[in-house]
Amino acid sequence: MCVFSASSRYFSDPAVMKADSIRLPFQTPMAARVRGFASAAKWLAVRALPSQCALCGNLSQSLLCNGCDAHYWNEPRLRCATCALPLSASTLRRERDDVRAHCAACLDTPPAFNDTFALADYRAPLDTLAVELKFRARLAAGGTFARHLHAVFEDSDLPVPDLLVPVPLSHARLVARGYNQAWAIARPLARMMNVPGDASIVTRLRHTSAQSRLDQETRRRNVANAFGVSGDVRGKHVGVVDDVMTSGATLDALARTLKLAGARRVTNFVALRTPKD
Repeated sequence: MCVFSASSRYFSDPAVMKADSIRLPFQTPMAARVRGFASAAKWLAVRALPSQCALCGNLSQSLLCNGCDAHYWNEPRLRCATCALPLSASTLRRERDDVRAHCAACLDTPPAFNDTFALADYRAPLDTLAVELKFRARLAAGGTFARHLHAVFEDSDLPVPDLLVPVPLSHARLVARGYNQAWAIARPLARMMNVPGDASIVTRLRHTSAQSRLDQETRRRNVANAFGVSGDVRGKHVGVVDDVMTSGATLDALARTLKLAGARRVTNFVALRTPKD
């Protein structure tokens, strides 16, 4: 554990741990102390000095300036309650005794999951945040996504999940990236919901090709039987968290695995949803 209380969270999180926080065998105690103070000063400077808004570039103490934070999350789009696909008058359908809207595809061929919450479409400029989180370790974006997902969920009348799990990465991809971007959203979201968050209950049994490069049918085959459940989910409402939902094949495969393991309900929480157009 780091001796600098101001930076203990920074150093104890393996997702953001830096090489300069590791004491090497040949370092003297004084050298290690100097390196530690330098790292702590760097950590404090990043948080104390104003930075740029990730979307508009204006000065901001947080990831997004107040203007962007207020503007981009209030997207007045009607979405399918099951898959969060944006709906138009031609695609809108309702089930009897259900006031929520659904797309025809989910009514005709229901997926394994029950509900999906999404903040916005995967379009500019919000797609920048997803890219920054997934490929550039901008982990603060995970907290921003979590905060707004919690607000959207609070406005609904759906029951709170019993626990939250991130969509797991394969071991190879986790090692290469160094962190799971879905867990960067799920962990703060679980705290906000006051429910357990667990990144070990579901696992990816095999390495799969990146879904973004595949067509819809190949996506389904790619993730078929790709997941396993190592914890007890019998009778539980499981919330599954991911950064982006495209075709829904990954989330459908994971929900199917959870329900085969006894889960009662599966609700997806995704930051951004790719529209069909």
